[in-house]
Amino acid sequence: MPVYEYKGKTLAGAAVQGMLKANSKADLERVLRQNRILVSSINKKAPEISIKIGTGIKRLEVSRFTRQFATMIGAGLPMVQCLEILSSQSENKELSKIVTQVKEAVQGGATLSDGLGRHPKIFDQLYTNMVEAGEIGGALDAILVRLAVYREKADQLIRKVKGAMVYPAVVIVVATAVTVGMLTFIVPVFSKMFGGVGAELPMPTLVVLSISNFLKANFLYLLVGSIGFLILFLWWKRTPSGALAFDKFLLRLPVMGNLVRKSSVARFSRTLSTLLSSGVSILEALKITAKTAGNLVVANAINRSVLAIAEGDTITGPLKETGVFPPMVTQMIGVGEKTGGLDDMLNKIADFYDEEVNDAVAALTSVIEPIIIVFMGAIIGGILIAMYLPMFDIIGKIG
Repeated sequence: MPVYEYKGKTLAGAAVQGMLKANSKADLERVLRQNRILVSSINKKAPEISIKIGTGIKRLEVSRFTRQFATMIGAGLPMVQCLEILSSQSENKELSKIVTQVKEAVQGGATLSDGLGRHPKIFDQLYTNMVEAGEIGGALDAILVRLAVYREKADQLIRKVKGAMVYPAVVIVVATAVTVGMLTFIVPVFSKMFGGVGAELPMPTLVVLSISNFLKANFLYLLVGSIGFLILFLWWKRTPSGALAFDKFLLRLPVMGNLVRKSSVARFSRTLSTLLSSGVSILEALKITAKTAGNLVVANAINRSVLAIAEGDTITGPLKETGVFPPMVTQMIGVGEKTGGLDDMLNKIADFYDEEVNDAVAALTSVIEPIIIVFMGAIIGGILIAMYLPMFDIIGKIG
């Protein structure tokens, strides 16, 4: 659908301009007339050709925008003025451009939720549904505050989980690089020295030299093979079956699985609680929560609960069947359903599991750190010992 730029005036004489999608100029002119805008010009906007990787907008920037927007709306500023101020103050040019487009859509007669919904990569379905509920209920300021709190806590949870995963990954990469460097550059120096002496080498030394020679001879093939395997793995992980299998694997890991499970429960509880307390229906809230679950095992369980509720059942049964949600969680959800305070109960569960995630991150770090140190020490120390063993034999024979 083409995009048109328009200019005109309201019935009060105020100048307005913006961009809107329409099938034709006539359709756009009819829409603008319905919104009581006297059109002076409509021009078709030339399509922009650009190649982008991602959106260039961080989650933290959207959370900050939401908090500032909530504060301004709560202070009584007009919506268009709020969006204009936020657009001009944003340090991210891409976000500033999108906020400007949302402002222009609102000026053109669209609702705020409709304007935000035109940028689904930035403002997801959860975001737009909550804003729409706030607009319908006349409590947009309260909904934006609730949304800001939700995003801030969700971002904090994501940072904790990513931090727990990044640390061991970085250490393993560094350890691998050091090991490959020693086998490629340092060990060959010892190999030439031992070849000149002509002494019989111990078995550990022969093993290390064989690994070093193999690595040097096939380094390019191993590098290409590793990159190919990584690409194949990432492709497989993007397929529905691969994503489900990988998410199941994560949940079964000894220590990491516990962290993933607790973070999934916290995210599910926080998202569903926020949507329900904002006036979104239970079925719509569950569908949105499933899309933002972050784990296909959890998402499938939520989708099954949607079917159960549609048939008149409760949501606790399908959640129990997954094995992801602890009995305490399903029991509390069941109590919340019976008492009519499901959103409050879910919020309490989310707060509890946020603390559990903190403990799980600390436990993961305390377990993985010594294992990695011992592993690195064993490999690097083993290589050094294997290289120095022949020297001890040579010195012993000389002595």
